[in-house]
Amino acid sequence: MIIHCWGSRGSITVSGKQYLRYGGNTTCLEIRTKDDKILIVDAGSGMREAGNSLMAGGHHDFTLLLTHAHWDHIIGFPFFKPIYSSKTNLNILGCPFARASIKELLSRIMEAPNFPVNFDSIRAKISYQDNGVESFRFGSMVITPVALSHPNQGTGYKFEEDGKCFVFLTDNELGYKHEGGLALKEYIKFADGADLLFHDAEYKEEEYKKTRGWGHSSYKDALHLALNAGVKKIGLFHHNQERIDDEIDVIVKNCQGLIKKSGKKLECIAVGESMEFKL
Repeated sequence: MIIHCWGSRGSITVSGKQYLRYGGNTTCLEIRTKDDKILIVDAGSGMREAGNSLMAGGHHDFTLLLTHAHWDHIIGFPFFKPIYSSKTNLNILGCPFARASIKELLSRIMEAPNFPVNFDSIRAKISYQDNGVESFRFGSMVITPVALSHPNQGTGYKFEEDGKCFVFLTDNELGYKHEGGLALKEYIKFADGADLLFHDAEYKEEEYKKTRGWGHSSYKDALHLALNAGVKKIGLFHHNQERIDDEIDVIVKNCQGLIKKSGKKLECIAVGESMEFKL
């Protein structure tokens, strides 16, 4: 599988020279299977650039998998140009969020006075599906959902293909169990032996003392999870909107020092916009 990051920022899009290395777009991943099926994970602001790239490549068939309905994860949907083309076939998957159907939550952000173009202007053929709580197949890939510990709930995912495993746990608070969330040991079990883990690492420890219960983890908690799960590589994800590039680099360096002290083998990076990973 190939994983391309179109956005790894949390909460709100940012811009400026201090954010160039890791980017300012909010959550959006593109995952390609070995048979070239295209899966888009979350519709944050990075979805705009994803759409431009996919249209330039002549692609028309996509599946969108949503983790949850908070605005930074759906705000890019109206700017995904393929939805305005009648050639496009889009299948949208995700559990019901905030007591609304997937169609309702996406159409709501395009209602007046929120957006000038009505949801009815979409020309793509769209189907909606609740992926539930069981593993399911996506071409040559098996996808397994897991409940996130996050306000209003959400879903993380494990992607497996040809013996390789990628786990995506954005917006997951390890230090506080929200309604529907799981205990730390369950997330360790879910990520066990993963080749690659992207995990929410929004806060420093001193910040987390003030934000506990907001739905995001400290980077040390994310690292602790990866070490205990025997993950091969962790990508710190959902960077705080105030976190400039140099500060993210310091966090990664701190993590690498902690890994060395642990005596375990684990590669640690911060996930940035436009990064690509092959498993």
